Amino acid sequence: MLENIPSQSTMIELLGQSLFEVWQALCSAIDEKYDMERLWNTGGKNWTYEYKYRRGGKTLCCLYAKSNCIGFMIIFGKDERAKFEDIRDTLSDVVCRQYDEAKTYHDGKWVMFEPTNADEFDDYMKLLAIKRKPNRK
Repeated sequence: MLENIPSQSTMIELLGQSLFEVWQALCSAIDEKYDMERLWNTGGKNWTYEYKYRRGGKTLCCLYAKSNCIGFMIIFGKDERAKFEDIRDTLSDVVCRQYDEAKTYHDGKWVMFEPTNADEFDDYMKLLAIKRKPNRK
């Protein structure tokens, strides 16, 4: 766990104003549909910060931040990968390519997106719905 949650100005300094707005918009889109615990953490060796959405011990997704870059990760288990294939035709080429290029581990397929604008957000929401139905009315 992170002792000091980064302030808005820290995040703007790290990401730059335009990416910070993308970060905020993505968090808002998730918050609108999901009531989750939100946990800040260090980002390991590749990222400065990790911001995780979880509930009942299960992670929905994670956002990552480092200098001028955002990461958005979803891990798909075996059943979730089958559901991905079911909706594949409704997703953008960019999202499908990221999915196809992602590495599959014993515990699932770890797909990292690096959003630079809100273009893929609708697709991201479809992907999150595979993991968990939205729980906010």
